[in-house]
Amino acid sequence: MAIRKIVIHPADILEKSCKAVVSFDKKLARILDDMYDTMIEFDGVGLAAPQIGLDARIAIVDIDDEHGTIEMINPRVIETSGEQTDPEGCLSFPGLYGEVTRPNYVKIGAFDRKGREYTLEAEGFLARAVQHEIDHLDGILFTTKVSRYLEDEELKGVESE
Repeated sequence: MAIRKIVIHPADILEKSCKAVVSFDKKLARILDDMYDTMIEFDGVGLAAPQIGLDARIAIVDIDDEHGTIEMINPRVIETSGEQTDPEGCLSFPGLYGEVTRPNYVKIGAFDRKGREYTLEAEGFLARAVQHEIDHLDGILFTTKVSRYLEDEELKGVESE
């Protein structure tokens, strides 16, 4: 597998809505594998295709829990509820962190690398990471949702998505 270069803001691809994936083939599997390796290399918990320069509705999340690596192809939010406010960061904004309010629960529909449809329900940090990555696919950056930027001393244990 290969480590891809992370696209750093400002870059047009980070602010555009991505195209749907239509081919579930070896190329898609290679992209997903590369995205995973890249996310791990840069110590992230999620990565979306535009962050490696690809105009495609592909994202992954792995918060190191029982869900393992979640591959989301053409994901869509079905339902949300509740509210949580916590720090967020982003691999495309190195060193920048802010408080973001998001739903505490999310239910999504998506496809896996083989084109099988599935639904996923997530709460808390996993819900936050999933929503952050889906936002990327719609050209929405976490900086548009920040209520307050955080200083270095406030960041103990915060992970980038």
